[in-house]
Amino acid sequence: MNAVGIDVSKGKSMVAILRPFGEIVSTPFEVKHTVSGIRSLIEHIKAIDGESRIVMEHTGHYYEPLVRELSQANLFVSAVNPKLIKDFGDNSLRKVKSDKADAVKIARYTLDSWTELRQYSLMDEIRNQLKTMNRQFDFYMKHKTAMKNNLIGILDQTYPGANTYFDSPAREDGSQKWVDFATTYWHVDCVRKLSLNAFIDHYQKWCQRRKYNFSRSKAVEIYETSKEIVSVLPKDDLTKLIIKQAIEQLNTASQTVEQLRTMMNEAASKLPEYPVVMAMKGVGKSLGPQLMAEIGDVSRFTHKGAITAYAGVDPGVNESGSYEQKSVPASKRGSGVLRKTLFQVMDALIKTKPQDDPVYLFMDKKRSQGKPYYVYMTAGANKFLRIYYGRVKEYLSSLPK
Repeated sequence: MNAVGIDVSKGKSMVAILRPFGEIVSTPFEVKHTVSGIRSLIEHIKAIDGESRIVMEHTGHYYEPLVRELSQANLFVSAVNPKLIKDFGDNSLRKVKSDKADAVKIARYTLDSWTELRQYSLMDEIRNQLKTMNRQFDFYMKHKTAMKNNLIGILDQTYPGANTYFDSPAREDGSQKWVDFATTYWHVDCVRKLSLNAFIDHYQKWCQRRKYNFSRSKAVEIYETSKEIVSVLPKDDLTKLIIKQAIEQLNTASQTVEQLRTMMNEAASKLPEYPVVMAMKGVGKSLGPQLMAEIGDVSRFTHKGAITAYAGVDPGVNESGSYEQKSVPASKRGSGVLRKTLFQVMDALIKTKPQDDPVYLFMDKKRSQGKPYYVYMTAGANKFLRIYYGRVKEYLSSLPK
C-alpha cells in the first residue's frame, strides 16, 4: 500500500509517499505542473512496488491538469473535498502549516480511507465542466441583474414604468420585450408626441418586425399612460446614447446567460441521472442542470444525511449534559450555491402548487402551521434532497456498470 498525498497549488505541487505504520517511501518533494514534471512523477510512482493510490484536494482548478494526466496514465487517483482533509486528525499539539506537512497529512488520510476512496473518471470531467459553467452562469446572472437595475434607473428619468409594460421571459437569444421596447421608445416623448392612431400603427409594425404578439388594447394602454408621465432628462442625443449603452450591456449579459443555460442543459444530458432529475417537480431545464452541477455524483454520499449536510440544510444539534435545544437553525456549512438553487426549486413548487408532490405538500403543511418562511423552505429543501438522493441512487444502481 503506497499512499501518495499531493498538496496542490498554482503551477506546482508537493508530493509525499507513505506506507502503513509510518514508513516513508519518499520524503516530500516538489513537482512542476509541466509535461516533463508530471511525466517524471508518473514514472516515479509506477516504479514503486505494490499498489499505489493518489489523493489530492479539489481546490479551484489547479488540480485538474494533474488529476487528468495521472488518471490517463492508468493510476488510481482520487480528488476529495478539502473539508475532509482539514478535519482529519493531526494527533499533535503543534500547529504546523506548510506544503510538506499538508502533503504528509493527505498521504496519512489516504491510508486511513484506503477502501473508501473513489477513483476519478471521465464522468467527473463532465461534472467539472458543468460545475464551472454553473459558476459562470451565477456570475453572469448577478451581472445581468446589475445591468437591469442600471437600465431601469435611467429609464425612470426618461420613461418611468416602461419596464413594467411587459413581463415576457427572455428568449433563447437573450432578448426581452421590455428591453426591445425601450430600445425604440427610449423616451416618453417618443410615444406621446405621436397621435394615437400613428402610435398604434408604429407599434404594430414594431411588433411584426421584432416578432412579438400585437395587442391593440395594450397599445392604447401604453399611449394613455404616457400622457401622465413626467420625465426628468431631455429627449436629446446625449440621453439617447446613455440609454443605448445601458441596453447594449444588458443584452450582452442576457445573451451570455441564455447561451450558458443551453450549454449546461446539453452537458447535463450526458450524465446518467439526467432523466430522473428532470422528472422531479419544480425542476426544469435551468434548475435541473444547476442541481446536478452542485450535487455532483450522489454515490460519493454514504447516506441521505450526508447530502443534506453537504448542502447545509441539515438541522443542527445543540446538546450538553441534560440540556437539549429543541429548535436549532440549519448548519449552513455546505455549498451556498446549492442552497440557493434548492430555494429556487422550492419557490417554483410553491408557485406551481403540484398537489401530487410530497415536497410541496410537506411545505404547505408547515406553512399552514404558521412556520416562518425560512423554516418551511429549509425543511422542504431537506426533504427534496433526501428524495433526490434515493431516486437517483436507485436509478444508477439499476444501470449496467
